[in-house]
Amino acid sequence: MLRALAVDDERPSLEELLYLLNADPRIGSVEGAGDATEALRRINRALESGPGGPEAIDVVFLDIQMPGLDGLDLARLLTGFARPPLIVFVTAHEDFAVQAFDLKAVDYVLKPVRKERLGEAVRRAAELRGAAPHIPVHEPDPDHLPVELGGVTRFVSVDDITHVEAQGDYARLHTGQGSHLVRIPLSTLEERWRARGFVRIHRRHLVALRHIRELRLDAGTVSVLVGAEELQVSRRHARELRDLLMRRT
Repeated sequence: MLRALAVDDERPSLEELLYLLNADPRIGSVEGAGDATEALRRINRALESGPGGPEAIDVVFLDIQMPGLDGLDLARLLTGFARPPLIVFVTAHEDFAVQAFDLKAVDYVLKPVRKERLGEAVRRAAELRGAAPHIPVHEPDPDHLPVELGGVTRFVSVDDITHVEAQGDYARLHTGQGSHLVRIPLSTLEERWRARGFVRIHRRHLVALRHIRELRLDAGTVSVLVGAEELQVSRRHARELRDLLMRRT
């Protein structure tokens, strides 16, 4: 059973988060803090009591934009501790996801918080703490990928994805209508979608062959035009890409 701390300077948001966490059977106890400074004091007490002590905290559900010390500042401070609690960011802003990953966050949940999405974050934290019960997992839909936008889950068709950009352990999916950030490493998507015509052209980019409009050669450099965007092809991948395009034609 996880011992949790929820941190949010907006009282209604904090109360909603506490309610949802209390309803999750994997959460053994949860406390609230109205700002990052109060949370830091509470975490210090937890660390002093040790992992098995009565004050211990396993995971912190942390808002980002707060007056004074914000959530990212607090997470940076915690990286200096020997045994810090796990961090799950809960925020209304999707712009900080990459920074959250750099700070080793377990998950990044967008407000308004949905019970199912928060439950996924709890599951990840419980697995890392070795406390997750066995819950049947449904096979993912191979033709669609769930993404979050403004607290709403949408399903992006793999066929609509033109290319994917690596951002740490996250990947940004590009389509003709926009882009979406998902918590899946590029290497995982490369393996999963190889048979669907996706090919690695650079350590940072995976491209759908069917969406390549042009292959460009200029002074020994190779690039591809995908939609309106020109992407560099590394020397390592240039020959394989040319061969694949030739076979397709």
